Amino acid sequence: MTSEAGPKPPVAAVRVAVRRLLAGTRPAGVLVACSGGADSVALAAATAFEAPKLGVPAGLVTVDHGLQDGSAERAAAVADLGRRLGLEPVLVCRAEVGTAGGPEAAARTARYAALRTALGSIRESAPDPALPRAGWAAMLGHTLDDQAETVLLGLGRGSGPRSIAGMRPVDGCWLRPLLGVRRAQTRAACAAEGLPVWDDPHNADPRFTRARLRAEVLPLLEDVLAGGAAEALARTAELLHADLDALDTLAATVAEATVEGRTVDAVALAAYPAAVRTRVLREWLRAAGVPAPTSAQLRAVDALVAGWHGQGPVALPAGLAAQRASGRLHIAWSTR
Repeated sequence: MTSEAGPKPPVAAVRVAVRRLLAGTRPAGVLVACSGGADSVALAAATAFEAPKLGVPAGLVTVDHGLQDGSAERAAAVADLGRRLGLEPVLVCRAEVGTAGGPEAAARTARYAALRTALGSIRESAPDPALPRAGWAAMLGHTLDDQAETVLLGLGRGSGPRSIAGMRPVDGCWLRPLLGVRRAQTRAACAAEGLPVWDDPHNADPRFTRARLRAEVLPLLEDVLAGGAAEALARTAELLHADLDALDTLAATVAEATVEGRTVDAVALAAYPAAVRTRVLREWLRAAGVPAPTSAQLRAVDALVAGWHGQGPVALPAGLAAQRASGRLHIAWSTR
């Protein structure tokens, strides 16, 4: 455990990161999502130490994906660790993992669904409906290394700036205090505090894209660039967040002047840059009931604004279509 002179540097780094995010967000309470790996165990220990000082109730939730032998026993062991750390409540959730998007995406989707259910159970169990249980959040153990991998995935897939911007420290009910902490620090923090760590074999399985990025691509980048690649990728994500936030704010202002219910003033919107137009149009389509238009569909709708030459309606998901008439965009049922 730590010495009387204070915690060892890795322990202190994790605690400081947790303290700063909790102090800055002040949630009604938090559930630490803990798999038993070094990142989430270090996060759980730091949260158990820091949250009481800030008056923030803190519990733990572990998700059993049921994908490996002994997963139920591991989940029980993680729950026991949470209790020994003094976290309360401690929840074990079973995830229903499907197949959509491949094994990595399916497991991630199931995990977040289970975490949402856990947060919902906290709200439902409130003894007094007036308690601010809706303000509970989940603490996730993503590190700077995870952020670097996410940025690389976005670059490789050509997914656009939102994907390259990676994960946010605060994203609705998800809190990620460790995005500035290296994976090596969380492992060292667990070792310094004598905390048990489980290494998921899936994290080193070359069948999974992120595992290969971790084991092959990032080490090669570090070698070629003489170090600092992970930090540079994470810094890129942070800079992109600032740019995206500025564009989103501008787009919201433009939308107030150009969107009226289910129609858009195409003539007025055409005066703005593409980055602003597409943001306005994406939100307009979402509000009109169009589920997740593709980038090609969004470009086609934008062409009704900035490249208008009398073209016909743009077919969209859910049997809908966007069309232009009298200088305005409208949503209608597709006739195709």
